[in-house]
Amino acid sequence: MVRVLVVEDDAAIRTGLVRGLAEHGHVVDAAATAVQALAALSGERPDVVVLDLGLPDLDGSNVLEVAKVITSAPVIVATARDDEREIVRLLNAGADDYLVKPFSISQLDARIRAVLRRAAPPEVEKALVVGGLRLDPVAREAALDGRMLDLTRKEFDLLQMLMQHAGEVVAKRLLLAEVWQQAWGGADRTVDVHLSWLRRKLGETAAKPRYLLTVRGVGVKLVEP
Repeated sequence: MVRVLVVEDDAAIRTGLVRGLAEHGHVVDAAATAVQALAALSGERPDVVVLDLGLPDLDGSNVLEVAKVITSAPVIVATARDDEREIVRLLNAGADDYLVKPFSISQLDARIRAVLRRAAPPEVEKALVVGGLRLDPVAREAALDGRMLDLTRKEFDLLQMLMQHAGEVVAKRLLLAEVWQQAWGGADRTVDVHLSWLRRKLGETAAKPRYLLTVRGVGVKLVEP
């Protein structure tokens, strides 16, 4: 559920925006002046701000300037001003989007969701765990039963690919394409050699596998022992 702060001095427009955004599932706070807006920014901690420029006590561009200092919430300027130079100026000043009145609630809702997607931090890849194997994609570290594995870059990428598809048979041609970025139809020998090196570091062999099972004519499957 998204908390939206609507800053709009026109009572009818403000009421319509509050009602419409609430119907789209948002929690909505409203301010009619710049002073009220700045107080709400400090107290309510909105996820996104919809900001009119024509406020009675202070121009909305000044509210934008302060908002970018005191909050990380994206700001959508929603105003009747349609001068291109003004639009460019405010976008360069930190506005995350710019809507010219009139606009529909559906369009505003879509813009809100879009700026929140852009503002969201990148998803951190989670550590992969299969049995005693643990691989951290961010730190690029792999361990077996608590012991760090000394893997080359390609061995690490190969192990990561197989752990991401644990329990599934992964074709060698797919491994070649994804890990080595080689076109489909390349030789399988590269994969076989690296699998052999990886098995050695995991303390197993093709004849006596623990984690890496070869499915003849199909590919390789990483499993929990």
